[in-house]
Amino acid sequence: MDPSNPSHIAKMFMDYMNDDMDEELVRLFMEEEEASSSKRPRRQRRNIERNREEGHNRLFNDYFSQTPVYTNEQFRRRYRMHKHVFLRIVEALGQHDEYFQMMVDATGRSSLSPLQKCTAVIRMLAYGISADSVDDYLRIGETTTLKCVDKFTRGVINIFGAQYLRRPNAEDIERLMRMGEARGFPGMLGSIDCMHWEWKNCPVALKGQYVRGDHGKPTVMLEAVASQDLWIWHAFFGVAGSNNDINVLNQSNVFNDVLQGRAPQVHYTINRTEYNKGYYLSDGIYPEWATFVKSIPMPQGDKRKLFAQHQEAARKDIERAFGVLQSRFAIIRNPARSWHLDTLQRIMNTCIILHNMIVEDERSTYGGNFDFSYDHLSNDATTLPNDSNIDFQEFLRRRFDVRDRQIHRHLQQDLIEHIWQRYGQENSNN
Repeated sequence: MDPSNPSHIAKMFMDYMNDDMDEELVRLFMEEEEASSSKRPRRQRRNIERNREEGHNRLFNDYFSQTPVYTNEQFRRRYRMHKHVFLRIVEALGQHDEYFQMMVDATGRSSLSPLQKCTAVIRMLAYGISADSVDDYLRIGETTTLKCVDKFTRGVINIFGAQYLRRPNAEDIERLMRMGEARGFPGMLGSIDCMHWEWKNCPVALKGQYVRGDHGKPTVMLEAVASQDLWIWHAFFGVAGSNNDINVLNQSNVFNDVLQGRAPQVHYTINRTEYNKGYYLSDGIYPEWATFVKSIPMPQGDKRKLFAQHQEAARKDIERAFGVLQSRFAIIRNPARSWHLDTLQRIMNTCIILHNMIVEDERSTYGGNFDFSYDHLSNDATTLPNDSNIDFQEFLRRRFDVRDRQIHRHLQQDLIEHIWQRYGQENSNN
């Protein structure tokens, strides 16, 4: 029984009436209910004929025909990637999900093309625009565009996440250590830091835990590790913005492989001292662990000043990676408009995957010596079986080794001497 129906309301009213009550009262009640219901505004769905075929033809002629209107340089600037990288993504999505395939309905009319759907998503990610901003050019409605974003992010993560969000394996670590050795930091695996993404539409019930005093607005934090070529090797997103970098580190999985004994072996020598754990360059807030090398605040003496100079210069890799990531995808630079944290997480992971794909494609144009290929899919560091019966004492020993302050101080002192022996003579001559 529907209580909003006047006849049902009248029947419910009559059930409570006595047999000797006047039926005129029931008739007046029904007339009043029908009159009030007829005054309620009924919003009818408006169907807009967008002529999606025209939108596809215009897009194809502008960018994807044999003689496109816009050049490859303009395509790279507007799509943030070269054409062959974009077409690779479109083809992979078409094979993964039929939503990104050209379909024909019962009337013989074609659906939105995969180029239209993927272009709408890339425009939203690259420019940070609203969903209905692409309607006038691509002929896609707001609801359809939001669905495309959801399908696109899920598909990209499922298809490319294993390759472009993986941890470094043995071959990757060897390359990263060669890159660190060339800069005066043997054993360096990258730089680590955190960034905040403002959450504009954070639910009111969650604002208390997502607001930090120095930001004043709700934010969600990203912890990342980047190498010199701006490849992001580790991404941990979703921690409330009220935390600091140490709180995020305590929740992060950055050292899970090391603690579980699945990380590739690392061996290097600094100042005639052997070490067996790689390290990340970090800023001053991070703890004094054996896996971190921090700068020296207010260094005294030429050796310490030189070390601080080189450490702070090399640690800027992660800052550069954050800057390039936000420049390529303005949706991360602008306040997030989603209501759900899982949606933000998919968008962030998708942007990082696309960023790494662009780095892989354009590394040769950076001007540095980046003759290091990351195009292999195998990942020995993460594909090894996880034994659930890990000896707890062994786990505690690895955890103690990672957090050993004495090793941290010895490593820092050896690096001070190493950098001075390598670069100190040049500075004295200058």
